[in-house]
Amino acid sequence: MASRLRLAGESPSDPHLCANQSADGGDGAGEGEGGAAKKPEARREVTDLGGGSEVVHVPRFVPREAAWGWFDYLDTRIPWKRPTIRVFGRSAVQPRDTCYVADQGLTDLKYSGHQPHAHSWDEFPVLKDILKAVHEALPESNFNSLLLNRYKTGSDYVSWHADDEPLYGPTPEIASVTFGCEREFLLRKKPSKSQASLGSGESARKRLKVSAPQQQHSFLLKHGSLLVMRGYTQRDWHHSVPKRAKASSPRINLTFRRVL
Repeated sequence: MASRLRLAGESPSDPHLCANQSADGGDGAGEGEGGAAKKPEARREVTDLGGGSEVVHVPRFVPREAAWGWFDYLDTRIPWKRPTIRVFGRSAVQPRDTCYVADQGLTDLKYSGHQPHAHSWDEFPVLKDILKAVHEALPESNFNSLLLNRYKTGSDYVSWHADDEPLYGPTPEIASVTFGCEREFLLRKKPSKSQASLGSGESARKRLKVSAPQQQHSFLLKHGSLLVMRGYTQRDWHHSVPKRAKASSPRINLTFRRVL
């Protein structure tokens, strides 16, 4: 089941854009009476996933030029690392660059056998500006940590997973801001207990597909967009950013979270 919001816009040449990506127009301030700048309210698409899970998509969260300024800062100033992680009992290099920023005194983040160093917000003032913009858009939120990812080419990806670590609590809210090359973001319903009892492996996946096709949603995350996962999304759904051959330039993704 696809869920996308595509907005029409102009398509001037921009060296930042990846293949087949057009530059959205009309994302800056509008003109009010007397020539005064008037910021339009960002359009939102809310997808009710059912069972207390919800996704909010804001395709034009950050004006395009401001977003490119932030992209350039993040691309050159963040101390990106590509760590070795453990996946299904094997060591592998993570297929994307990463960096972690958090308030002092929080529980350490650990995933796939890796514990990233927690940088301070004060090291990167621009991140505090982006966090402020996110909090203004989501006034009931109070994020205190940030996991940054950089997908340098279409070969970089993140496989199916859920951000369901205990440090985020049972109903975490995760706000994801995208800069650079647009990429597809997929959501897939986790198998039920009865479906999980079919086992693992290729034969089990075929039986699962026949018995009950999994619900799936797709969002095209463009430059300057915001996507928010809420409620029981991490408990009941997996998400991924798959490989895409046409994604020829970098995408930087900021995922804001709250550690309890």
